Amino acid sequence: MADDLIVLRPEGLYCPPGDFFIDPWRPVGRAVITHAHSDHARTGASHYLATAISEGVLRARLGADIALQGLAYGEAVTHNGVRISLHPAGHVLGSAQVRVEHGGRVWVASGDYKLDPDLTCAAFEPQRCDCFITESTFGLPVYRWPAPAEVFADIDAWWRANAAAGRASIVFAYAFGKAQRVLAGVDASIGPIVVHGAVEVLNRAYRAAGVALPPTRLVTDVADKRELARALVVAPPSAAGSSWLRRFGVASDAFASGWMTLRGARRRRALDRGFVLSDHADWPGLMRAIGATGAQRVIVTHGYEVVMQRWLRENGLDAGAFATEYGDEAVEDAADALG
Repeated sequence: MADDLIVLRPEGLYCPPGDFFIDPWRPVGRAVITHAHSDHARTGASHYLATAISEGVLRARLGADIALQGLAYGEAVTHNGVRISLHPAGHVLGSAQVRVEHGGRVWVASGDYKLDPDLTCAAFEPQRCDCFITESTFGLPVYRWPAPAEVFADIDAWWRANAAAGRASIVFAYAFGKAQRVLAGVDASIGPIVVHGAVEVLNRAYRAAGVALPPTRLVTDVADKRELARALVVAPPSAAGSSWLRRFGVASDAFASGWMTLRGARRRRALDRGFVLSDHADWPGLMRAIGATGAQRVIVTHGYEVVMQRWLRENGLDAGAFATEYGDEAVEDAADALG
């Protein structure tokens, strides 16, 4: 519609009255960033606006000298008469929903989000709005997550059994967000924890932001290599098959991801185990989040748009879609490969 507060342009989601973009995938003048994953935060903007707590990660990924303005959650700024505020999305450290208010109307762009508890980031806070732009990475009814406590108990049991058998336990997890969630959720008393360099860079940013993580070491810091036989090793998926992994000798491997819901995904990766742990909302979570906004209009993006639109329309909502260039977690895998 001609007077929409947020529209789709070739560069990304655009707010016409405010003259700024949200998570643009091409260079622009002003960019509001929901979080620092590489499919949402890209180089080339003249000015960035994001949560203050995400500054360390954003500068590590986009450059230390970017022009970045940080906001506390709930803090608002006005640009060209548009009131902009950032609110917790529960996805990863510093992730935010972007609330845009102008002319008596409120729109919210969710970015990526989840409703499950996570010790490493602020919990999702629904925002009442007229229009909600929601991600739908896992927007199919088949995606329903087990309780996180159950997943971490499974990881701990697997790690204990491997340690008793003298083999390392390798968990592939995306370096930003998922890796730290795994580290914060496991029982660190089981054995030493070794992480890939790409993970440790982000661990430092999390610790600097006040997030409690257990002690972690790089493999080069382990003097007694016998310790590796009972270690939990957290590495990005890009490390699979690398010479770095061969340092651990006999090992069992696993992948922590929402995609592990589908047996075929685990089989294609030839993994010993798959742990269903996602930093995105599952189908019930998406439905709860959308309902909590009170929005009568919903725009779906970032996956399974057709299914979500149909479901929402059948339930009385005005539903549309934005075909964005956002990737999925595979984009983050590529970023991890760069460290």
